Amino acid sequence: MKKTISTLFVAAVVALGLASSACAEDVKFVGVITKIEIAGKDAKTATATVKDNGSGTPVLVTVNDDLTLDKFKDHRIVEGDEIRCKYETAAGKNVSKLFRKTAGC
Repeated sequence: MKKTISTLFVAAVVALGLASSACAEDVKFVGVITKIEIAGKDAKTATATVKDNGSGTPVLVTVNDDLTLDKFKDHRIVEGDEIRCKYETAAGKNVSKLFRKTAGC
């Protein structure tokens, strides 16, 4: 009985450890856009290079949401704008979950 309970306990601890390492953490920062690249006219993706105000390092962020892509195309978000960004790393890319001007749009 004790061996069965011990085995179940160890299995539960291992499962929790694997589940927590599999979850991607969201990274939040504020920075200035240094470069925007839209992939074609009817593209469904764009990449933005943003210089993080905190660390000063450039971060390459992939943008997929239609609202932000429309703002790039309409020049409502342009290079030099300060933005607030939240992204998660998936398949080696920083995919945005939030990409907005700090002063509002």
